[in-house]
Amino acid sequence: MKIGIIREGKIPIDKRTPLTPQNCVELMQLYPSLQIVVQPSKIRVYLDEEYKALKIPLQEDLSDCDYIFGIKEIPISDLIEGKTYFFFSHTIKQQPSNQKLLQSIVQKKCTLIDYECIRDEYGNRQVSFGRFAGIVGAYNTIRTYGHRYRLFDLKPAHLCFDYAEMRSHFKKAKLKPVKIALTGGGRVASGAIEVLEQMRIKQVNINDFLNKTFSYPVFTQVHSEHFHTKKGSKFFDKKDFFKNPQNYESHFMSFAQQADILVACAYWNPSAPLLFTKQQMRQSNFKIKVIGDITCDINGSIPSTLRSSSIDNPVYDYNPFSEDLEVPYSSEKNVTVMAIDNLPCELARDASSDFGTQLISKVFSEIFSSKPATTLLKATIVNNGNLTDSYQYLSTYAGLKV
Repeated sequence: MKIGIIREGKIPIDKRTPLTPQNCVELMQLYPSLQIVVQPSKIRVYLDEEYKALKIPLQEDLSDCDYIFGIKEIPISDLIEGKTYFFFSHTIKQQPSNQKLLQSIVQKKCTLIDYECIRDEYGNRQVSFGRFAGIVGAYNTIRTYGHRYRLFDLKPAHLCFDYAEMRSHFKKAKLKPVKIALTGGGRVASGAIEVLEQMRIKQVNINDFLNKTFSYPVFTQVHSEHFHTKKGSKFFDKKDFFKNPQNYESHFMSFAQQADILVACAYWNPSAPLLFTKQQMRQSNFKIKVIGDITCDINGSIPSTLRSSSIDNPVYDYNPFSEDLEVPYSSEKNVTVMAIDNLPCELARDASSDFGTQLISKVFSEIFSSKPATTLLKATIVNNGNLTDSYQYLSTYAGLKV
């Protein structure tokens, strides 16, 4: 078996790689029959020389590979007819920007296995960059707070060589006795909590967060059951909530009245209620002044996230009274928002290594297993140019006759 690592071609350029040089060595030690080649790249965070130093060959033409691995959407012009691809396609929600990509995959009779769809029997994603989205997102949020109140200046994450260097700057975060509300319970939230704890910000329970004052910075982790109730009742049913979120209402204002900072890590269903409304953001008791929207759902659960920000321009101000976006840190009445949509790219070396480890454990173990690759089959959107059964709903989107 021969696999190829493609050169990332989407604009803006992504420096990550699905397999680091060390990941490649580990894979070939585990599976001696496996060959790996890497398409040369001038922008990849791991240099061509780093692969060559570990005897991983560089190869421009990947047409002799059985599988081709990437990260972001592959440019249509780079698709090779009949090949099997692994990457984040961002097509399962029928995103307009990637419709032509899926149509081309069908036309060229390729096979597409989407990382986002690789899930276990309980629906949990098996490979993702969630942890590093949370790590960088929490760091950027604290950095934003430091800038807003001129308390400290942390080095931008993307200028750090790796996570180890970024951690060396944690001690510079001299926070006032602020309260931080963190939503979510998955990998993103875990990554964010990892940073807050290493910054020596103490975690407190929900009740203490809502009812006590502290002489030091604290955070609390907020789950759906902490601020949702079924409409017309005081009850919350987790299974019903995830099945019928439109039947619930949010009471997040109890946290917004206490928190200075919001770190948003929770998945949001468009049918679910907003965390809070634009009207509530105008109320005098709405205390949040810095929002790190790691989920970055545009016009989603957080009404001030009107657009994504970028690594070079990471924050903007939201004026709750005019409902307009303004220059960051321009007014005390504004809420400062960090909403970068490609956070793991800021620590591309570590994020790539972590992702590659997941691929080895969850994907290659199944590729080389003697048992049927059921997880990968379920993640296959297109097989030799045909939509698989689970993704027939994409027929019109994919340009197929229904």
